[in-house]
Amino acid sequence: MFKQRLISGIFLVIILALTLYLGGDITLIVIGGISLIGMYELFRVYQIEKCILGYISYLMAILYYAALSFDYLEGYLMMFCGLMMLLMAAYVFRYPKYQADQVVIAFFGVFYVAIMLSYVYRLRTLPIGGYLVVLIFLSSWGCDTLAYCTGMLIGKHKMSPLLSPKKTIEGAIGGLIGAMLLGWIYSILIVDHIHVEYPITTLFPLVCGGGAIVSMIGDLAASAIKRNHNMKDYGRLIPGHGGILDRFDSMIFTAPVIFYLLLFLTKGALLKSV
Repeated sequence: MFKQRLISGIFLVIILALTLYLGGDITLIVIGGISLIGMYELFRVYQIEKCILGYISYLMAILYYAALSFDYLEGYLMMFCGLMMLLMAAYVFRYPKYQADQVVIAFFGVFYVAIMLSYVYRLRTLPIGGYLVVLIFLSSWGCDTLAYCTGMLIGKHKMSPLLSPKKTIEGAIGGLIGAMLLGWIYSILIVDHIHVEYPITTLFPLVCGGGAIVSMIGDLAASAIKRNHNMKDYGRLIPGHGGILDRFDSMIFTAPVIFYLLLFLTKGALLKSV
């Protein structure tokens, strides 16, 4: 099991690294595709993955990513209003086929998966986004890996025994410190390659620390949905890891937080640097 998980994890990292290196439409298409699969996995929990509610949400996610490619930010609210009205129309005209909670999940899925993950692409498109986007992975997957290792070695106090019995407070602290350390090491490695006014050796650890905290919340949030429906994994797409949501659950929270932390901590200056 560990060998399978390791091999598939390596392939996943290679694919994503190549995707982010190429940037542009490649990153947009891959992140958009990941979002659609994640939505499908979420909708399958509520049995709307292959019905009109699901199809409306898939279409809206595609339109959202198309709008991103043209930098049409003004149209977001209009799309969400349209999404809500279409979902409610399907609910009304097919009544009583669907339940109200299924309509809510169809709307929620677009925001929770597609929009939150789109911040990976949004950060990558910035002038030095090729460097900044790495922080998302350091604070999500880095935190997850180091939290697991710390918990295995010295973990004693359960962090959330009902929701995730294997996670410990010691592991969470180890993941947080580890993510900040990774951010600091990364800043040392690239400090001579980017020219900005802010000291990235201080900024990056802080940003990774903030990202690590929310990454753990994102992980637990996805687990809570599974526990409510007595599920172990969202899918089997990634051998040893489960589905897309099982692997990207923490990143769903981390991506927008990293984006906005960089925006606010540098007052926008770092995001505009070249």
